[in-house]
Amino acid sequence: MSEQTGAYRRNYDASITDRDAFWAHAAQDIDWITPPTKILDDSNPPFYRWFPDGTLNTCFNALDRHVAGGRADQVAIHYDSPVTGTKRSYTYAEVLAEVRRLAGALAGAGVGKGDRVLVYMPMVPEAVFAMLACARIGAIHSVVFGGFAPAEVSARIDDAKPKLILSASCGIEPNRVVPYKPFLDEGIARSEHKPDAVVVLQRDQAPAELGEQDVDWADFVSSPAADAGADCVEVAATDPLYILYTSGTTGKPKGIYRDNGGHAVALRWSMRNIYDVSPGETMFTASDVGWVVGHSYIVYAPLLTGATTIVYEGKPVGTPDAGAFWRILADYGAVTMFTAPTAFRAIKKEDPEAIMLAGHDLSGFRQLFLAGERLDPDTYHWATDQLGKPVIDNWWQTETGWPIAANCVGLERLPIKAGSPSVAVPGYQVQILDATGEQLPADTEGSIAIKLPLPPGTFPTLWQDDERYVSSYLSAYPGYYLTGDGGYIDADGYIYVMGRTDDVLNVAGHRLSTGSIEAALAGHPAVAECAVIGVHDDFKGQIPRALVVLKTGVDAATDGDRITKELVERVRAEVGAVASLRQVDIVGALPKTRSGKILRKTMREIADGHVPAVPATIEDASVLDRLKPVLRPEP
Repeated sequence: MSEQTGAYRRNYDASITDRDAFWAHAAQDIDWITPPTKILDDSNPPFYRWFPDGTLNTCFNALDRHVAGGRADQVAIHYDSPVTGTKRSYTYAEVLAEVRRLAGALAGAGVGKGDRVLVYMPMVPEAVFAMLACARIGAIHSVVFGGFAPAEVSARIDDAKPKLILSASCGIEPNRVVPYKPFLDEGIARSEHKPDAVVVLQRDQAPAELGEQDVDWADFVSSPAADAGADCVEVAATDPLYILYTSGTTGKPKGIYRDNGGHAVALRWSMRNIYDVSPGETMFTASDVGWVVGHSYIVYAPLLTGATTIVYEGKPVGTPDAGAFWRILADYGAVTMFTAPTAFRAIKKEDPEAIMLAGHDLSGFRQLFLAGERLDPDTYHWATDQLGKPVIDNWWQTETGWPIAANCVGLERLPIKAGSPSVAVPGYQVQILDATGEQLPADTEGSIAIKLPLPPGTFPTLWQDDERYVSSYLSAYPGYYLTGDGGYIDADGYIYVMGRTDDVLNVAGHRLSTGSIEAALAGHPAVAECAVIGVHDDFKGQIPRALVVLKTGVDAATDGDRITKELVERVRAEVGAVASLRQVDIVGALPKTRSGKILRKTMREIADGHVPAVPATIEDASVLDRLKPVLRPEP
């Protein structure tokens, strides 16, 4: 690393050389019932535990202490739903009242400390209330993205074994209403484990017919038990707060669980030091509570901070147009925004000149954070140029729960390098390793790994599966967590994440990352987004293929041949002839998960003639159907 001497460098060094003192200091921002005297329990590696003798309640830290401390009348949640035409704001006192009632109703239904509650809901305030109500009584919530298919719901029910399910009658997309109840009913029917009851929030757009085990949400929170409410239950810092399942393309989903203590400390620290959001300020995170980003930065981090969060039930485009995000930022005075690069690529495609930005006062807006999919330099430059504000990449995973790499602007605004999420966040010892586990020099691509122990807020293991935790994440390089991503670190300590390690191409013995080729393609003025996959070649082993989506207004029929030739030349000029990019296909859309990740592996499997295991998280399966004849034409 270069000789950095500022606040970032001091904090980073302290987090590594004096780990206990660093995190003990951070823990002072949390209200403990029993303050921890031990910071890290490293007696049983690789199973590390943070703040093992501390006790607290996460809901108390997110709500009660702010109400008692003078924030009762401050808005905690703005709910904005363009798909239903609904807006509502809830103060901290109002959220606390809602959560107390729901927690009381849950307790009255027999839910207690350590019990699991499945939450299967759209982006409505009640989803947040559900999470916090579970935290209040020491129950463990497991949020399942609303609209997930029955098989996925069933897998999660059988693994988490929830005592109760909290759901809603439907979710609402720009062009359709998605009934949740049939999916949920079938998911329960497929499950060996049966919940005691299902509580259904009825929505006007598609009320559900309730069965024998179903309870209307309105009735549930009007019961005597709800009226009585529930106080906060003391839990150990190491007790689970939630389980969030990752959806791979094969095998049963992994139950990532988060503890109470480390999670609260890390997220509170991140709000001040990474995202530069203070108590009383507003943060807009455009995601869903079904994903880790929603857990961390729609719900817990803002509320633990005493900030204001926004629950947005809509899309970046189409609800009603590509100016949706600008309106939200201006209407609610958000100082920071966090979303996926995919969202901004969609906005850029629909409104390449950012005409819809005009008329929205963003003078109080400070910076845009992007994560979830690689931020290509072209999208970075476009967003920077249009907003006139810093655009900051950050990189992390469901498993870590908060950023691994970021420009920690609350500590110190470091120079931004396009294509890099900047530097390792304090607490994370990020290294680049070769196949033998040796650390690679600067600017040399390899596997990105993190030296154990991982910092607070990361997952301590998998839900009831220590063996799989070790085999999936810790066995490749003993003493390290394997991220599954490939990349390099430059001489200044900046990390470059070039794609999943299975997205690395081996072209005639030359290892090439899809990220470098995609960056070259994305720089073309006609390209809205792109994906590169490696397909089998008898001669070279693998060759790259590119699929590109053009910006709105570009005529593929007229200009397609010219554009594809230019793209081949761009890759040759910027990556080199070794890339051997010959085939560029212009397509209408790319297949993605609902959280915005492009399904490169699935496309690669189709191109190679295999039957892919399509992830349940796919946003629109019809996109894949339309691509099949492109990826693998009939002979």
